[in-house]
Amino acid sequence: MNLNELHQQQQPLLLPNAWDVGSAIAFADAGFPAIGTTSFGVGAVLGHPDGARASRAATAALVRALAALPVLVSADIEDGYSDDPEEVARFVKDLAADGVNVEDSTNDHLIDPGSHAGKVEQIKRVNPGTFVNARIDNYWLRQDAHIEAVLAKAKQYVDAGADGIFIPGVTIPDEIRVVTAGVSVPVNTLAVADMTLSQLAGLGVRRVSTGSLPYRAAVDAGVAVATGLRDGGIPPAATAYPIAQARLQKYSS
Repeated sequence: MNLNELHQQQQPLLLPNAWDVGSAIAFADAGFPAIGTTSFGVGAVLGHPDGARASRAATAALVRALAALPVLVSADIEDGYSDDPEEVARFVKDLAADGVNVEDSTNDHLIDPGSHAGKVEQIKRVNPGTFVNARIDNYWLRQDAHIEAVLAKAKQYVDAGADGIFIPGVTIPDEIRVVTAGVSVPVNTLAVADMTLSQLAGLGVRRVSTGSLPYRAAVDAGVAVATGLRDGGIPPAATAYPIAQARLQKYSS
């Protein structure tokens, strides 16, 4: 299946977001057919905060490394790492991912939707087979965060060639339902607290991303292991070292 087909199934496509090769291998081993990258996690591994185009080189390196895995890969490329649509399109071509997620904000500020539509159009012109997920950051940044503005942007990005629309931060069921009904391509949300995939499917959502949640949960789990041992606890259960090692040996071969 390609990414387009994975968005047409009964359940939404659950896209786990990896921050390094090890996490991607684990997701692939768990049976996920497609894996995304997370700009937050990729940047955090190097000590960079999210945004500010700091994840460009690391994301490109990670996507190249993930090409050996038997999964589809969708790359989180922030705002495309450039204001120039042609440069963004060239970056996507060199990336050679199955899909990209490109957001309409830079440094936590919304950019002109016409400029973002220009990026989407150029990406699709140069990379017609790449699934372009156009991200709308109004809800995420709490800037102009109302349905009418989101729907107007979604139409503009779809008209420019977007294959999907990603709206992080939308969490109210009635608003999710209105947005999915008003967008002609698959709508992507982040995982929503207290809502299952089936419930999101009932609201019209076709793709659910984990975003940086697995990375943040992994860090919390690591801290819990160390503090638990420090405070007199016993070691918790985890994937056995030989299994984790075997995954890496298989990958490297």
